[in-house]
Amino acid sequence: MSEKTDFQRNNRKKGNYSAPNSMGKVPPQAVDLEEAVLGALMLEKDALTNVIDILKVESFYKDAHQVIFRAILDLFTESQPIDLLTVTAQLRRNGTLEVAGGAFYVTELTSKVASAANIEYHARIITEQAIKRELISIASEIQKDAFEDTTDVFELLDKMEQSLFEISEKNIRKNYADMKSIMREAFAELESKKHQKDGLTGVPSGFTALDRVTSGWQKADLVIIAARPAMGKTAFVLSVLRNAAVDHNKPVAIFSLEMSSVQMVNRLISSEAELDSEKIKKGSLAEHEWAQLVHKTAKLSKAPLFIDDTPALSILELRAKARKLKAQHDIQMIVIDYLQLMSGDSKSSGGGNREQEIASISRALKKIAKELMIPVIALSQLSRAVETRGGDKRPQLSDLRESGAIEQDADMVMFLYRPEYYGITEDEEHNSTQGVGEVIIAKHRNGSLDTVKLRFIGRFTRFTDLDNFGGFGAPAMNPAEPMYGNKFASQSSGAGDFDSGRTIKMQSKANDDLDDLLNSESKPTDF
Repeated sequence: MSEKTDFQRNNRKKGNYSAPNSMGKVPPQAVDLEEAVLGALMLEKDALTNVIDILKVESFYKDAHQVIFRAILDLFTESQPIDLLTVTAQLRRNGTLEVAGGAFYVTELTSKVASAANIEYHARIITEQAIKRELISIASEIQKDAFEDTTDVFELLDKMEQSLFEISEKNIRKNYADMKSIMREAFAELESKKHQKDGLTGVPSGFTALDRVTSGWQKADLVIIAARPAMGKTAFVLSVLRNAAVDHNKPVAIFSLEMSSVQMVNRLISSEAELDSEKIKKGSLAEHEWAQLVHKTAKLSKAPLFIDDTPALSILELRAKARKLKAQHDIQMIVIDYLQLMSGDSKSSGGGNREQEIASISRALKKIAKELMIPVIALSQLSRAVETRGGDKRPQLSDLRESGAIEQDADMVMFLYRPEYYGITEDEEHNSTQGVGEVIIAKHRNGSLDTVKLRFIGRFTRFTDLDNFGGFGAPAMNPAEPMYGNKFASQSSGAGDFDSGRTIKMQSKANDDLDDLLNSESKPTDF
């Protein structure tokens, strides 16, 4: 059985599908059309330009036809004329004339067709048959591997998905378009953008000044948000996710490799209910604070926000889960917290060092963003070089940790910086830096570089617009306002666990109001 499968695999690599499969059926083929296409290519000198983006050597079923088409491509590459005599001579130079059936067979091909009028139509049929053969070959390999006890099922799933995606990518080619059709498409896009709120063309971050620079998180973009510890990376992306899911009803997901789903939900509760994070952590809430929590988290509990806290998540698992999320919930954005905690594909990294592994992860994240046509935001740590440097210790691109490939693959690189953390109390314009966080856009492939100032509210672990201290649409709060004092025991837990099929849920035995709030939700979709 294994010898036969190896034989089939080798034939597939060579493009030879002449061996019938185990079901006794002949593989899909169109030999008569192959003969007609090759004959037409040798009859008319410009025929190849009509099919060169459709046909490949492997598209042909017969080995002889593959050899002849390769000779035709060789002539085209050398800008030589293509006809019966030049093709025969090229086959002779390549030493493959006998493999091609000899000069008589090549001559006979030109009698199979009168002209090249229908060559493009015939070429597409040949390609369709080749795709079918490739699908059959992949299915046979997957079937063989599935019977092996040592096979990792998740790697097998990813291999199957990747193989199918590769077939689609290499066979579905976009052709050129004339100016008239492109202009029509551009005008239609402009017309749709005219009705968009605040000129946003991507997923809104919820921060007015930042969205003014980026126009939202754009489709197919890989965004790296990097900072030293304690700068508020997680607080920033949670604010971004909350704004997209609650205010704009955009389905979003976060893969948290550092914090548990319960910890993340507790942060969201603190931020949304405007309750001190320490009180949420300890459960010391007064009666009026509990009522405030129940009232203000009503929208959050129904938000299309998904959390996965799988530790040491591999890029294979991430790709599979992201595809599933896109298919089932049409997610508009993915966040990874954070990149250095992920494990790469050992095959793609070639068993190299950690820098090579991080490089393979960043490339894979960019591929996911392009494949699903959504922004992928990945948090990243910065090197300690920031701490040893003098001055204001603002981060720069060279501080990205472990791999320069992160900078290369990213469409946008942002740094979070809080001067207050380093004891800097005033900026260059002598304004107070207390509670001020900066988003430094150090790389922006499709836009300008800028620095956006936001308000960081540490007690609620969230970021807001600089001129909106009260947060999400709330009236401004007095920074000197005393903390809530009375204690009220409470336990909250919540997660958006993909594997267990739950969206964000919060349960508490301390107060029936919260149970009523959550029970009013529609039943979550199984994952």
